[in-house]
Parts: sequence; C-alpha cells; structure tokens
Amino acid sequence: MSLASIDPTKTSAWKALQKHLDNIKDTHLTTFFKENKNRANELSIKWNDFFVDYSKNRIDATTKKLLLQLAEETKLKEAINLYFSGAPINQTEKRAVLHTALRTPANKTIHVDGKNITQEIKKVKSQIKEFTEAIISGKNTGYSGKAFTDIVNIGIGGSDLGPHMITEALAFYQNHLTSHFISNVDGDHVQQTLKKLNPETTLFVVVSKTFSTQETLTNAQTCKEWFLQKSSTEDISHHFVAVSCNTENTTSFGINQHYIFPMWDWVGGRFSLWSSAGLSISLSIGYHHFNALLEGAFEMDTHFKESPFDENIPVILALISIWYNNFFKAETEAIIPYSQYLHKLPAYLQQAFMESNGKSIDRDGNPISYQTGSIIWGATGTNAQHAFFQLIHQGTKLIPTEFIAFKESLFQEEKHQDKLIANFFAQTEALMNGKSTEEVSSELNTTTLPEEQIAKLIPYKIFKGNKPSTSILINKLTPKSIGALVSLYEHRIFAQGIIWNIYSYDQWGVELGKQLAIRIEQEINTKTVNKHDQSTTNLLTEYIN
Repeated sequence: MSLASIDPTKTSAWKALQKHLDNIKDTHLTTFFKENKNRANELSIKWNDFFVDYSKNRIDATTKKLLLQLAEETKLKEAINLYFSGAPINQTEKRAVLHTALRTPANKTIHVDGKNITQEIKKVKSQIKEFTEAIISGKNTGYSGKAFTDIVNIGIGGSDLGPHMITEALAFYQNHLTSHFISNVDGDHVQQTLKKLNPETTLFVVVSKTFSTQETLTNAQTCKEWFLQKSSTEDISHHFVAVSCNTENTTSFGINQHYIFPMWDWVGGRFSLWSSAGLSISLSIGYHHFNALLEGAFEMDTHFKESPFDENIPVILALISIWYNNFFKAETEAIIPYSQYLHKLPAYLQQAFMESNGKSIDRDGNPISYQTGSIIWGATGTNAQHAFFQLIHQGTKLIPTEFIAFKESLFQEEKHQDKLIANFFAQTEALMNGKSTEEVSSELNTTTLPEEQIAKLIPYKIFKGNKPSTSILINKLTPKSIGALVSLYEHRIFAQGIIWNIYSYDQWGVELGKQLAIRIEQEINTKTVNKHDQSTTNLLTEYIN
C-alpha cells in the first residue's frame, strides 16, 4: 500500500482554518486566558515523565478542532499505520521507513518484503553489545596490548549529528572512554582532532552506509595514514571498525569482517542513531544506557501510534507548527533547550526537519503552491537570552518558540537549577504578556530621569507580547527520556510531511552539489577550468592561481 496523495489546501478543514484565522489573528494571548479560566489545563498533555504545555499558543478550541480535522482529512492515521507496518512509504526510493523497528522489542513481528526483520535487528544489537563490553572492559585492546582510551566517530550528516548530539546529551553517563567526532572534510578539523590522540589507544568508527561518502572516506583515509605512521597494515584491523552495508569496500580498507556492523536501506541517515550508526553512543555510555535510549524511543512510538490525536504530543506539536507556518506565515521556529547537555539538539533538529520536509513537489509529482518545511534554529537557555532573544521579544518577525527543560538537576545543583528554571518560565511569561505603556511609564517614574527623557524612552521599553511558545518539561535527563524526546520530534516531522503531502524520507536536494563538487575537484587537480557560469569560473581561477 502507498500513502494517499491529498492536497491539504483543498480540504474543508484548511479552508475553514483560513476563515478562522481572520477571526483570531489579532486576539492577544492574554485575552484567550481571560476568556477561558481552564485554558492551561485544557491545552496541556501529561505523558509518562513529560509535561507539555501548549496553552501559550495563538489558538483556541475552534483552532484545535479544525487542525485535528485537517489531520483526519489528510489521512494521517492511515499513514501512521503504513509507517509502522513496513510499507514502502519512501516511494521515490521504493523503501520502507523503519527506524522505529530498531527500538521495537524482539518479540514483535515486522515484515519488510515478506521477511521478519526483528530477529536480524536483535542479532546486530547483540553484536553491538558484545563489542561495546569488550572495548569498555579492556578485553579488546589495540595493537600494542594497551586498552583503548579514545573513540573517534568518522561520519557526516546523520552519521555524525545524531551520535554526536546523543553522546553530548548523555555525557553525565559517560564511561572512561573519551569520544571525538570528525565530520567536516576540512583538513584542519581532522588534524586538530588527531593531534590529541595516541594511535596505540584510539579506536576509529567509520560510519557510511555505502562506504563511499566523499567526506567520510577522505577523513577515514587521513586517519588511516596517520595511524600507519606508527603501526603496520595488519594493525588496522584492531583499530578501525565500520558501520556500513558495503562489505567489499570496508574489507579492502583493511577492516576485519567481524568488525563490520551492518545497516539497512530502510533506515535513513538522519534517523540512524538507533542503529549500528549509534555504536559510538554505546561505546561512550555503555550498552545498558544505549538500550534504555531505545526503550524511551519505543515508548514514544507507542504513544504516537496509539494515542488519540487530541492527546498525542507529536501530532499536536506538528499541527501547531503547520498553523504558524501556513496560516500566520511564520518563517522560522526556535527550539531552546534549558540544558547545556542539549547544546547540539538544535543543530540535530535542523537536519531532521529541514532535510526531511524541505520539499517543493507533492506526492503526485506536482509543484506545491503552499509553504512546506520548518526552518529550525536555536541555542541553549540561558545563553540564548543574551544572544538573540531581543529579536524574538521586540523584533518584527513572528517566531514560535519551543522551550525544553528538566525538573531535576543531574548534579543536584539546586541553586543553579532554580535560577535556570526561573529563567525558562519567565521567558515564556514575558513573551506572552509583554509590557504595556502603563507598566513602562510607572516603572520609569520611580527613577530620577526627567519627564522629557521618560517620554522618549517609553516606546523603546514596550513589549507587545503575544509571542507564542510551547513548553516541554521533563522530570530528569536520562537515556530513556532523551530517547523519547528525539522520537517525539521524529514523529512530528512525519506528521507534518503527511499533512503537507510530501515525501519526507528522500533527500535528492543534497545530490546536485555533491555531483558538481566531484567535477570541480578534478578541475582543481588538473588546474583546468572548464565551462561554468562567469562567477564560478572567476572563483576557480582565483583559487587555482
């Protein structure tokens, strides 16, 4: 079965939402709260150790009803069933989309092309577990007999962003091994990393599904050459492992066949951290924590698959995002985690959202007449408050903002934690309420400033408020809660893609630049400039000469 192709703008819900927007677009958030004393309770969801408050968004009961109707008319429920069943919903590449299967218990049955894949997944998990425990315990050593001290993940895109983000997020749970990540083909990046390492005690994890990704293979080759300066070719098999489908290329690189961890074509790169692409995560925090990460994701999978849409966190957040993107014409969305551990989450979500839903062709192959894709950006609070919150508070753009925090500090630093959470709550309140002319005037009148100066200052100190935000409050940062959080965003991306009538799981947009880069590199190597546009020709000439 294939996904239905429904133009969302042709649905009755979409048309009703357009009319409804005219009725509430100028309504201030504070008015919504005055009109409904139970609003905060009605527009929030408690699930496991998550509390999601979306009451500070510019919606009312009618908005929510129509958005849920939009999900029904675009057949989101049917799409969710196909998503989890193993149907080839990545239709341009004729593949299933089953990163969810990677965290499904082994006693479940999931078929791809008539084959139950859960036993195969179980086998790879066992391989990851065995290898992880052998490295951490010191059973497996380097060529000189010394235990490993450093792990270097070599990948790019989903083969880097996901494992890197999770490893940083769960640094509190990290063991004695030090993790490093090489992604950019910039030679300075790889050399800066290598200068800190000892080849006798360093393990390299090369992550490339095809083992042909230009950046990854270039960096892997450089690491191999560095390693061979103090070792022999035979030693490569002790220090390099591969996550790949291409056993021929990995073996010719010198990697031991027992150190090749398979991947599957039904797992997209940006959703691959749950697979053997997450080997560096397992090595960093131990397999039991890696498994807890998978368990948390599975619990969110179940919530998304089984909960009614009006209580379904990924669905509600997807619909709110569509409301701002397509009706308020908001250009971007900010995601602000109030935890330094999650400092790489915005970058990870940039790829997940923008590579998945940055599409302009619908599922019938026709150009799209409406906006798709969410431009995601952000940084950690409170750093972000001192960087770009000025634009969110008083700028001319509408920027829906999502706040994420944990109730409990891992190091039990209550004084710091109280200040951190106070800032989180204060920002959402300030964005909603703003500061009126009367409040500013009253505040300035307590100063010794002359009246004339006060009158000039007032306009600059007014905050209009009415800036929307969503708050996600989680009990504690654990492998399980992070697994659930990342899974939440994966399903939100899926739901938005279904409603926008696009294919979220191909990525043809990254191919053209790669193809041209190969051709241009040949021209650089031969110092021969072929036919290009005038600007590119000038740039190439300047570089070559």
